[in-house]
Amino acid sequence: MDKLSIIRQPIEAELKRFAQLFDETMNEADGLLGRICQGIAERKGKLMRPILLMLVAKEWGEVSMAAYRAALTLELLHNASLVHDDIVDESDMRRGRPSVRSIYGNKTAVLAGDYLLSSALDSAALSGDIKIVNNVSLLGKQLSEGELLQLFNTQNTDFSEEKYYHIIRLKTASLFSAATRIGAISSGAGDDDVKQMDRLGDIIGLCFQIRDDIFDYYDNDTGKPSGNDMLEGKLTLPVLYVLNTTNDEALRAIATRVRAGSATADEIAILVSATKEQGGIRYANDQMERLSLEAKALISNFRNPEVKQALSLYIDFVSERTN
Repeated sequence: MDKLSIIRQPIEAELKRFAQLFDETMNEADGLLGRICQGIAERKGKLMRPILLMLVAKEWGEVSMAAYRAALTLELLHNASLVHDDIVDESDMRRGRPSVRSIYGNKTAVLAGDYLLSSALDSAALSGDIKIVNNVSLLGKQLSEGELLQLFNTQNTDFSEEKYYHIIRLKTASLFSAATRIGAISSGAGDDDVKQMDRLGDIIGLCFQIRDDIFDYYDNDTGKPSGNDMLEGKLTLPVLYVLNTTNDEALRAIATRVRAGSATADEIAILVSATKEQGGIRYANDQMERLSLEAKALISNFRNPEVKQALSLYIDFVSERTN
């Protein structure tokens, strides 16, 4: 049995119910919008955030209808953000398939993303829990701020890891911390436990994004070519480490041109190679290992052994996944 199947085991029945709720929601629209939603539903991915939310909820009790609604909210928000991200990044591919914008154009993609966002807000309201609604509202603000900071980070002239972590905490980790935080809230966990779960999700989200960023230095089956982040003006953790530890001014000059969007394909290839040769990938992996150990410490006192094992494997899976 593969690792993801073991992770899903404690909530197998709950995931089936969630999948039914997700499909029902994505089938509500007709016509063009219905076709777009169906296309998104067919490539919904591994459901990493709903799985995380429901596993945490199960530690403190049963997965309630409020938890199902919250999980649906996060998945809809996530998909809305992906549709909008592809417009901002001018990406033609998403999960190895043509993006919504590449098929239907930017105007239609904007409106489709807005529809998913509205559906997410509707699902949050149907949870009937004001704490969940408040957390979803905070998440929406964080996701938007993260996207804007990343967009304007191309104008920065320094190579700050602190700014990198700030952006990925808002843009990616906020979804995971919302999942763990809301999962705990939905089952009546105390304030201290909710804070611990918030940190757990934050760590998992950071590892998820660091792993995503490592993918960009290799040809793989993620649907994006090597060096794609740099083509979009993004400098991620592996190359930031090299830039902050090298005396090679030529490399730093290339990195500055990457941020400005004026680097050539050959220059990007040089920067990718230097990152691998000078320990950037090793450094990023070390950071994930450090964070993973902290995450596992946060679940060391969990009382449900199946949930504890599943979350431990989940933490490993995030850092070890290949797509």
